[in-house]
Amino acid sequence: MEQLTTLDAGFLQAEDSDPHVSLAIGAIAVLVGPMPDFDSLASDLAERILAIPRFRQVLHTHPLDLGAPEWTDDADIDISHHLRRAALPRPGDDASLFRWAAEVMERRLDRDRPLWECWIVDGLAHNRWAMLIKIHHCIADGVAATHLLTQLCDCHTGQTCSTALRAAQAPVPKTPRPPALTFNPIDWMVSAWQTSRGVTSATRQAVRGAADLATGLLRPAAASSLTGPVTDMRRYAAVEVSLAEVSRICQRFDVTVDDVALAAITDSFRTILTRRGEQPRRTSLRTLVPVSVRPDDAVDKPDNRVSVMLPYLPVDLADPIQQLQTVNARLTNAKSSGQREAGNILIAAANAVPFPLMAWAVRTLTRLPQRGIVTSATNIAGPRRRLRLKGREVVRLLPVPPLALRLRTGIAILSYADHLAFGIIGDYDAAPDVNELADGIERAVSRLAELSNGHWRCTPVGTLALVQGG
Repeated sequence: MEQLTTLDAGFLQAEDSDPHVSLAIGAIAVLVGPMPDFDSLASDLAERILAIPRFRQVLHTHPLDLGAPEWTDDADIDISHHLRRAALPRPGDDASLFRWAAEVMERRLDRDRPLWECWIVDGLAHNRWAMLIKIHHCIADGVAATHLLTQLCDCHTGQTCSTALRAAQAPVPKTPRPPALTFNPIDWMVSAWQTSRGVTSATRQAVRGAADLATGLLRPAAASSLTGPVTDMRRYAAVEVSLAEVSRICQRFDVTVDDVALAAITDSFRTILTRRGEQPRRTSLRTLVPVSVRPDDAVDKPDNRVSVMLPYLPVDLADPIQQLQTVNARLTNAKSSGQREAGNILIAAANAVPFPLMAWAVRTLTRLPQRGIVTSATNIAGPRRRLRLKGREVVRLLPVPPLALRLRTGIAILSYADHLAFGIIGDYDAAPDVNELADGIERAVSRLAELSNGHWRCTPVGTLALVQGG
């Protein structure tokens, strides 16, 4: 039996700490064309799903957490409990799809069964239908979950999907090879000095990163309506923007896709706070940004391999270019501060602690009302080429993040083909304006795209102004 890692098990313990949360992640694939015969579709999907070992396994837990949970094969799996069908009321628009998806995602998965569901959804407008895949976060992070999704599509046995997905992942630096053996004493001394210098530098960076993470968790964010307890009901919204437009923004302002996405989120949250009658402050939006540390050769491993960064998003700034440049500067600083390295070290150290102690500590910490982090934003590189299922093309791929730790909103960003999709989950009562948040992200990207076509100069008050023209 394969044991869960401390990080994987931590998602179970975090879910146990709050009866109002469900730590499942999901993705909605919208397909064009008439829906195939359900029995035929279900048969094909069942074959592909059951070919993935984790999808036919259940959790085996130990009393009093005396040992880490283990994955065991479920000899009596009933696929009908997991592969389900739904139909939307007419007109089958996005609002109906998103309402239904929120209801599915807010319900916890049954831990006595394999921790996944696959829903086939009929009744979408414009001759479309959809598939929602829902899996518990203890099974996989966003990268691994995206790979699992591609295995359900028509090209799962070929090279197209896997090649496209691997090409989309950000490479993790490989460990350098050890130097060749030499008998020159001078080379020995130089090598020893370089090694000690590198170790000292890495240790210093990790210590600094650990201090930054601790500060982010312990220092309360500015008081606002964005944090607080949540109910067990959810709202969901999604929006797509053009990757070509995002690329032009990146080239014009020398920033990354992450920078553009987080700047758009910043601007939209600023609008939300202002509309709610609240003053956006520098410390209003400390954001949990997961960072993949998954090597290229482990893209198909179903587990969690992430570290974190905790930057403040500059909702106190009104100028979109200043927002973008500040996001870029803060992410650059977070990356160089050692936060990612510190997160890795902490997770590795946690794996060395006896599991009962670690389980108790995680449950205790996640029950505390943390006030430092306000929202989460995770960016996942998806397939560059369009997927197909039963010959039908997947025209939209929308991510669905979870909610936990008193975060009232969570955002997942997924690139697919020529679009970047933002999926937003929010508490039903505390975040009724998730649609406005989605619309604000779309407007922010469009405005940055327009601004990227102009020339900029500094005004006397120090802000940036656009000069229209070539």
